[in-house]
Amino acid sequence: MAQLKMKVSITLDSDIIEKIKLFAKDEDRSFSQYINLILKEHIKAHTCDLEIENK
Repeated sequence: MAQLKMKVSITLDSDIIEKIKLFAKDEDRSFSQYINLILKEHIKAHTCDLEIENK
């Protein structure tokens, strides 16, 4: 079953938005899909770091 999604509103610098749009287009993803992907990757990377620090 697919995860439920929620709408959020954030403010980003215009240059960041333009770069993310380009990256998303290069990967044939929507802006929202790409943001979701990079946030998941960031969380995963930092979760691993936290697990290592807590050992």
